[in-house]
Order: sequence, then structure tokens, then C-alpha cells
Amino acid sequence: MAGRASGPASRGRKRGSMAAQTVTLVARGGRQVQFVEKDPAVGGVKDVYFAPDRSYVVAFYRKDPDAAGRERLERLVTTYRRNLLEKEGGSYYKDLFRWPECLVEHNGRTGIVVPVYDRRFYFPAGTGLDGVEKQGNWFTSAKNFNRNLPPGERGNLISYLRICVTLSRAVKRLHAAGLAHSDLSFKNCLVDPSSGSACIIDIDGLVVPGLFPPEVAGTPDFIAPEVMGTIKLPLGDPAKKLPCVDTDRHALAVLVYLYLLHRHPLRGSKVWSLEDEEQESLEMGEKALFIEHPTDPTNRRTVDPKTDGPFLPWIDTGRLPYTITGPYLSRLFRAAFVDHLHDPVRRPTADDWEEALVKTLDLILPCSGPSCPKSWFVFDNTRRPVCPYCGKAYGEPSVPVLDLYSTRDGSLYQPDNRRLMVFNNQYLYPWHAYRNVFPNGLLAPEQRRPLGYFAFHRGEWLLVNQDLPGLRDGEVPVPVGQAVKLSDRQRLVLSPGAGGRLAHVTLVRS
Repeated sequence: MAGRASGPASRGRKRGSMAAQTVTLVARGGRQVQFVEKDPAVGGVKDVYFAPDRSYVVAFYRKDPDAAGRERLERLVTTYRRNLLEKEGGSYYKDLFRWPECLVEHNGRTGIVVPVYDRRFYFPAGTGLDGVEKQGNWFTSAKNFNRNLPPGERGNLISYLRICVTLSRAVKRLHAAGLAHSDLSFKNCLVDPSSGSACIIDIDGLVVPGLFPPEVAGTPDFIAPEVMGTIKLPLGDPAKKLPCVDTDRHALAVLVYLYLLHRHPLRGSKVWSLEDEEQESLEMGEKALFIEHPTDPTNRRTVDPKTDGPFLPWIDTGRLPYTITGPYLSRLFRAAFVDHLHDPVRRPTADDWEEALVKTLDLILPCSGPSCPKSWFVFDNTRRPVCPYCGKAYGEPSVPVLDLYSTRDGSLYQPDNRRLMVFNNQYLYPWHAYRNVFPNGLLAPEQRRPLGYFAFHRGEWLLVNQDLPGLRDGEVPVPVGQAVKLSDRQRLVLSPGAGGRLAHVTLVRS
């Protein structure tokens, strides 16, 4: 990887103090750039200086990039930046990346200018981690999650699902542009569970197939098996596998699994070698085996409450199997870690993950357990739903389930393999009512506003119509501003006409 571009002074070690001096440069393209030449943060390959107003940093490479590296950087701040951030939806994607803005030269060194991270990606004052970056390992590690995170920073199931949605969208956008990150990991993804936000950083090592090769194999825990298995082969060997879009897909699957379950999908109890280096190579490479493989249990971890206390309940796959994430994500986890773990081209795409995560957000129910670590859980399609995280039974006497159907021609409704769980104050959005609306970064403001909401009132479930002019209970219109009672086997027409949706209501008595 080309190094860390946008980290603050807390990222890496600082060089000795020097007299503060503001240096003014003119970047390629004519922009005036300033930085304070004092106490740089020293990363792997760059020295990082803040602008006087601390709105951006200037990161200088200690080793001058070669011709290919320079061309990569030039395209990064021109062609690739324009294509990703200055076209339709660009304002949304700017928040998903810390993308270099321009190049500078100073004293024979090449530097890149990168916006600083948003304040939400630093732990706030009073947490005991004041000013520390919110790298993913704070939240993916079971021990950190259980013991080292301030309670107000742990987030809940909704926030982790949203983080994964954001990461999926960012990776999807890179891949759509023909780019690969090449080093996706919790180190290069800053997250904020308290707001459900995420941001991909350190992208100056982007891979362009056939043009700009990867500079590193990746970060341990996230290197794809085919790369790990050939990592010792020399460059130029036709059998050597390098980071690319397919390996990004593996890393993304690992990230989603880690954020939702706080354990690594491949690090189990199987011992392949007594030599640490060889064990790592086999466990993550040629012999990689899902810890929850349905037919081969040899890599499942044996839990010892005496020694594994700091990691429980997350490492206990018997208590918290991956299937608690619901049907859509379970299918992708099986594809990523069972069916296609060693079949790179058939791994789930970032688009697959985004769709599954969004649909999973519609399946969650609130947990009333006062000390539940996730506060929400995915409905398991049973009559007496119980939160898997704390064991608390669902508190409402019934659970309305809306199975969604859509019509292409305005008459025949077909199942969409989507459903919406109803709880008190749950909203109904345009992407529920209309088949051609999908929640993503390109939605117009009016497409983000709720069209209705659900309420439990005097022992009955109601849908209050806020902005659904075509809402019907069977054939009976439900005007805007009025409510309709939900009943078992009810058919609600949410929006008539081509592209409209119908909801079939099931009342599950809990």
C-alpha cells in the first residue's frame, strides 16, 4: 500500500519537535496549499502535516514514487476523482472516502493533499480514548467490544448494519469504476457505531487491472486465500495471485462478518502446523475453512468459559451462529465462506451485500432487554421470537409481518422475496411501496421521507397513511391522514399501477 495519507498526529509516531513554520505551496492545477512544518505524524511511508486550519493534511512520501506510482497519483486526483466524486451522486460518495484532492512538490518530495477525517471518527473527550481514531478493530474484536469500548460508543445492531451498508456501497462504487482498493481491512475503514457511519481511507494504493498493480498483498485477516497461498511466489510468476476486485470481495465479506458477529470467519481451532508462519499461511490460504462450515466441523472453536470469558458470547458459534443475521445475509455468508471461499470469481459482490443488508434492516425487531448488547435482533420466523443476544422474549403480544409483492403491469402481483417487520413507530418508506425505488446514495430528498408509520394503539396495530394516495385495504381506499387496522391475511395495496406494491399481512402471535 502507498501508505496512510489522511491520518492525524495520533496516527503513527511523531518526529521531534521543531519550530512551527507555515509553508505555502502551489499544487499541480494551481491550488494554494499550506501546511505547518512541525511534528509530523510518521506513517509507514509518509510524513503527515496539518494545514493551519486543520481542514486537510499534506502527506509527503519519504521515497519518491516511480513513474508508474506518479501516474497512479495523477489519475487519482484527476480522472478517478472526477469520475467517482464529481458526477451524479458524487456529494454522497465524498463522505464515504477520504479521497486525495491534489499533488504537491516540496524540497524534492512528492505529497498528496487529503481532507481530514470527520470528528465522529475520533473518540470524544471523556471516554478514556480521547482523540483516538475509531479504527474497525475497536468494534470487531470481541474483547474490545465487551471490555474496552465506552458503553456509549458500542452502537447497536442497526448501526452495524448501516456501517456495512455504507462500506458495501463504497466498494461497489470503486468496482463500478474499474478500481480495486487492494487492502480493505478494519485499519483502512473508520467507523462510528454511535451514528452508523463509515469511511474508507488510505486509497492512494488503488489497483487498476492491467495498468496499476497492487503494491502490497493486503492486511492479515483480510488477505484472500488465493493470495495468501501464493504469497511467497516471486512477482512475475504466472501462478502468483494478486489483490484485485475478487480479493476485495473476500475482504468485504470478512468485514461484514466481523462487524456483525465480532469474530473472524476463518480463525478457529484447526491446527495445520506447529510453525506459526506455516499455520498462518495454511489457515488463511490453501486450507482456509469456515469456522461454521455445515459439514466439516474441524475448525469450530471449542469454548472454555474459564479462558474465553472476555470473548463470550461472540466466539460461541453454537449460541450465536451466523444464521442469526437472517436469511439474506446467511445466504451470502454461505456463498462467501463455504461455496466460493476458494472460487474467487463467484464470490458475492458488493452489490449483493448492499441489497442483503438493506433487506435485513427491514427484518429487525426491538429488544426490551435492559442490558442487551445489540438492542435489536433479526426476526427468526418463529411464533415466539427471542433475542439471541440476551435471551429476552419479544414483548409485544403479536408481530405483524408484511410480505411484499410488486406488479410490472398494474394487475398481476409477484413475490419480491422481501418483507417488513412491524413494531411501534416503524416507518414505511418509498422503497417499501414502490418496486423501482431502492435505498441508496442517489435517492432524491423526497424519496427519503416516510410515507406512513405503524403504531400499536389500544391493543391493535395500525398503519397511519401519511403520503400514500393509492393506499387500499383490499378494495377500500384509505385516505391520506387516516389509519387502517392491520389484520391477519389482509391485503394492503400500498401503491397501484405498474411498479406498485402490495403487502400481505400476517399477524404472528407471540
